[in-house]
Amino acid sequence: MTEQDRDGVADVSTGESKETVEGAAAAADGKSTERTGGEPVEETVPEPAIPELVIISGMSGAGRSTAAKCLEDLGWFVVDNLPPALIPTMVELGARSQGNVARIAVVVDVRGRRFFDNLRESLADLDAKQVTRRIVFLESSDEALVRRFESVRRPHPLQGDGRIVDGIEAERDLLRELRGDADLVIDTSSLNVHELRAKMDAQFAGDEEPELRATVMSFGYKYGLPVDADLVVDCRFLPNPHWVPELRPFTGLNEEVSGYVFNQPGAKEFLDRYTELLELIAGGYRREGKRYVTVAVGCTGGKHRSVAMSEKLGARLAAEGIETVVVHRDLGRE
Repeated sequence: MTEQDRDGVADVSTGESKETVEGAAAAADGKSTERTGGEPVEETVPEPAIPELVIISGMSGAGRSTAAKCLEDLGWFVVDNLPPALIPTMVELGARSQGNVARIAVVVDVRGRRFFDNLRESLADLDAKQVTRRIVFLESSDEALVRRFESVRRPHPLQGDGRIVDGIEAERDLLRELRGDADLVIDTSSLNVHELRAKMDAQFAGDEEPELRATVMSFGYKYGLPVDADLVVDCRFLPNPHWVPELRPFTGLNEEVSGYVFNQPGAKEFLDRYTELLELIAGGYRREGKRYVTVAVGCTGGKHRSVAMSEKLGARLAAEGIETVVVHRDLGRE
């Protein structure tokens, strides 16, 4: 192999005749070729397959890069920070790839009004060509975004000489219309990287029959409800181990606390009945194609009752064949 081959540059020393090369080019254009001394032979060129397109956009710091990496791991052809005006060209190139590029994901960073106008024009062009497209919009609360920018010690791209919150406000205003057009909006305020990847995987993992994945998340009501909860369970009807001096230092992960919680009247019955309810709901979710459900289990501080109940509930769901992750959002927050 020549150095040019290794660099991805075509080797022009093929030894093919000019007529052969011209004939191949004509066939690529859908034209007829001619055998030497014979009649023209019509070449049948299949219609190019238009790739499926996903446009990833949203707030800076909300997880666009993580979402893109997830799609890349699923086999999508991912292009980061592509100018919106070039999206139709990218789709056209994919259509010419003879099926090698069947799914394209484009990360669009809309940081100016002109870029936004270009995106609107590109979307109209794609719709006119009947391209199957979806817009995934990633958002997060102002507090979460400020915390993320401060943790990496980087300014917001739109803050200029102002504060981080000024940049966030400017970007949110700029993207308001795009968010309204999105096919899928993911709030990453309380998601970690693994949870965001799970949500993306649930939406784009493939055409096979979707498996329902559950996240059981304990939380404390005094810290607010989880923004991405599909179902909320309230454990505050059970006595609080916080008021038992010997149990106060421990959490619901400890046998002493868990035993105390489930020895209370109604605790085991509640777990049994709610498990049955979730099994019923899970069947409906599967039929509707929903792949991911978050069950939030709350108590006052998210330390004792909700943690113990989440652990038991997660184990029950896993035993029923539901892929389950148990997360304790507020554990250790005190």
